[in-house]
Amino acid sequence: MPKRFVLRAAAIAAASTLVLAGAATSASAHVTVSSPDAEPGGYAKLVFRVPTESDTTSTTRLVVSLPEDHPFAHVGTQVKDGWKVEKKTEKLPTPVKVGDVNLSEAVTTVTWTATGAGIPPNDFDEFALSVGRLPERVDSLSFPADQTYSDGEVVKWAEVATDGSDEPEHPAPTLKLAAAVAPAMAPAAQSKDSTDPVARWLGGGGLLVGLLGVAFGLRPRKAAPAATGPANPGKARS
Repeated sequence: MPKRFVLRAAAIAAASTLVLAGAATSASAHVTVSSPDAEPGGYAKLVFRVPTESDTTSTTRLVVSLPEDHPFAHVGTQVKDGWKVEKKTEKLPTPVKVGDVNLSEAVTTVTWTATGAGIPPNDFDEFALSVGRLPERVDSLSFPADQTYSDGEVVKWAEVATDGSDEPEHPAPTLKLAAAVAPAMAPAAQSKDSTDPVARWLGGGGLLVGLLGVAFGLRPRKAAPAATGPANPGKARS
């Protein structure tokens, strides 16, 4: 096999490995928050997606902290079989006006505790809140969360990424509100924040197929046979 073809095959194999490695990294699951209807100044449904990142233990407890600098006048929890929910209300350091309401106290944490097996290993579940009003002139809201496993381990999802830095190992669930201000950008923002790991793997597979296509395209074409003249050409005319 010619050396140049061996080098091409090695390069394509290396690129394929990087694609799959990138897909695996991007599929790493975190506790996240999303909303189908969040708009500044309005009411919204918040959905917390909680994966169990363990092969042997289950998720048995989730504590979500609500933003105290932008407290909600209303916090409602969705009824969920197999889980007990508790809302903790605390007095605010100073009263805060939310819409037409002056809040002196607000719900600061919501805790879900499993009454059964919880979220099994390598599975996920979702927990919903109805909150309002959302603050105006705010780009995003963070909801630090504590995830407890059946073996007693507690994972704190509370780190906040700074501009220009890589995503931290345990990022706090963050709801983007800037998309609601610019409707044209909303679909793209939602897609970026709520990409399913399966979709990421499919995207990585698509890139792999594309690389394989390039590999076949680089194969040398078989040279066409050279044209030959008549076996006994006639004498040139004088």
